[in-house]
Amino acid sequence: MRLKAWRLLVVVLTTGLISPALVAAPSQAGGVRAGPAVIIQWNTIAGRTIYAENASPVPVGSLYYGFVSLAVYDAVVAIEGRYQPYLKQPKVRAKASSEAAAATAAYEVLRYYFPASAANLATDYTASLGAIPDGRAKTRGTEVGRHAAQTLIQERADDGRGANIQLTVTPAPGVWRPTPDALAPMLAPWLGFVVPLALRSPTQFRLPGPDRITSKAYARDFAEVKAMGALVGSARTLAQTETAVFWNANAVLQYQAALRGQVTARGMDIVDSARAFALLSTSVADALIACWRAKYDYAYWRPITAVRLADTDGNPATQADPNWMSLLQTPPYPDYVSGHASITGAASGTFSYLFGARSLDLDIPALVSTASRHFDSAAALDAETMNARIWLGFHFRKAMTDANRLGHRTASWTIGHEFRPRHH
Repeated sequence: MRLKAWRLLVVVLTTGLISPALVAAPSQAGGVRAGPAVIIQWNTIAGRTIYAENASPVPVGSLYYGFVSLAVYDAVVAIEGRYQPYLKQPKVRAKASSEAAAATAAYEVLRYYFPASAANLATDYTASLGAIPDGRAKTRGTEVGRHAAQTLIQERADDGRGANIQLTVTPAPGVWRPTPDALAPMLAPWLGFVVPLALRSPTQFRLPGPDRITSKAYARDFAEVKAMGALVGSARTLAQTETAVFWNANAVLQYQAALRGQVTARGMDIVDSARAFALLSTSVADALIACWRAKYDYAYWRPITAVRLADTDGNPATQADPNWMSLLQTPPYPDYVSGHASITGAASGTFSYLFGARSLDLDIPALVSTASRHFDSAAALDAETMNARIWLGFHFRKAMTDANRLGHRTASWTIGHEFRPRHH
């Protein structure tokens, strides 16, 4: 039930706002329906605000991306129609600017949750509104956007964000413990208890759980990550290492940027663009909420701990290496399930719905390497990302496959239950 009421500076993704464009489509608000420019503009601003300026952890930032996208979507469809709103909005009975509504909704949500960015956001907002002709339509549009933002903020007022929840477990074979070198506690354990945006609860989809550490399946996954994910003496090829490093990035930003490219290249109008970002952002946020709950509930150890302490696991097929290190530093939260695979499953499921699972034509930008990557199918995207996190030494394969499936199921649920076409 809904309630009522790291840090990564990526200049290429957070600067250079897109010039306005129009698509000649009839609008219920009158005239022609606007193109995706304002949606792209404020999606870019959201990324800069959430991650670059406020250093939000990747999974936490996804929640705020969801808030922005939902408010923008509600503001646009309140004026343009075509799809059902996420939260109930008043009818707009006179001509109103959907561009002004979208900009205002995003601005109000971002400045509420990120007051430290108020000055930059005000500058962005002034420039955004300055491109829209003055008049009653513009004034009404800002009113619609402000209402959509306030409704969203009120809805999320007591959703569990920041609750005083800590992961406290007794160290034992198979149980997570803080990983080298930081030895930090679990990041944001409260995220797994937040009210989702579309799912009924964080535990809606039952997971099979990690393998028993005495099983053959565990020994198989152990051997794979030990060989392929090691910092020194790995069996990785140079190409596999490059792939691993490419995906050691903020996947939320990467997929948002990829969608910005898609809505432009495919000539989507302001309504379908707002809906596309709402689908992506909601699915990703909910997949991460469900993922974080699984991490908390299962508290399964990471490969770096498992390999170093393999002589304690009771499995004769595993061999300990007390000096083993993952390719890059392991993040501070349990293995099962993978956050990255949850994000990717939700994103590839959304992209499959929007563009076709075998016709994505998707460019994923590089954030920590030099070249972007292109994917024509969801299957190829899923497979590469799951391999990459194993090649980084971060996860057992079961954590990847189960998380990817969780992301897909979350996307399917969101598609089936939110942002549906209006029936006249």
